[in-house]
Amino acid sequence: MKKLLFQFDTDPRPSAFDTIVAYDGGADHVIGHGGLTPDTIAPLVEGTIFTRAPKDKKNTAIFVGGSDMLAGQQLFSAVQKHFFPGFQVSIMLDSNGSNTTAAAGVAKLASTSELSGKKAVVLAGTGPVGQRVAVMLAQEGCEVSLTSREMIRAEHACLTMRERFGVELTPIEAVDQDARGRAIENAQIVFAAGAAGVELLKAEHWQNNDRLELLADANATPPIGIGGIDMMDKGNERHGKIVWGAIGFGAFKLALHRACIAKLFETNTQVLDAEQIFAFAKEMA
Repeated sequence: MKKLLFQFDTDPRPSAFDTIVAYDGGADHVIGHGGLTPDTIAPLVEGTIFTRAPKDKKNTAIFVGGSDMLAGQQLFSAVQKHFFPGFQVSIMLDSNGSNTTAAAGVAKLASTSELSGKKAVVLAGTGPVGQRVAVMLAQEGCEVSLTSREMIRAEHACLTMRERFGVELTPIEAVDQDARGRAIENAQIVFAAGAAGVELLKAEHWQNNDRLELLADANATPPIGIGGIDMMDKGNERHGKIVWGAIGFGAFKLALHRACIAKLFETNTQVLDAEQIFAFAKEMA
């Protein structure tokens, strides 16, 4: 029986990236639907849960994606409201690659060094990846702050993550590179989660900081987020710090994404969100 993955995307056009990884993860056929909202998915969900016998439902799964994490979370929740005992399929949320990217990056940091008890700063932490990174670091026992150019955005992200995950994060307003340099002065861990092509720190802001132990940057588009590192860094030592570049942990992110797709087809009851994906990442790392 064919393994069918229904790609429910909140953007007008389903992500080509997610489609390719879905095939590489073992789906026999990927059916993409774009521009979906909680109000429009009922017929699609019903089609996935009513068409196959109980023993065959594991061969149908749903992937929720798109560039907007809040919209993805709402769609993810709405889909599950249509499930009931005996009539459900496995489902995964990874809007903007946030869950798999964050899980891969933090899992690699955790495989490098003990994280518990350390101070961590997530630069540009209000985006989908940054928020998930902050949560996962907090769950590993870190004291976590996240920065934004606007305090109101940082505060909103911290509140949202507290409501969703029960973690306490500290908001920091950092309007420029010098401000971000000051924000990391007492940190042991820095994770840059900014937009593509935006340099958040210059080399001078971190290379001589003796407190810093671990750095990671999720940006692979030059100029990368942290000056003085390389996107290919894979746990390399630079200036006494262990450094991970976007490509350095990107291969693991792709492997994790593919493995999660494969897991969807093991049973029809998998629900893969940040918690489950991060746990899986730590096992793999």
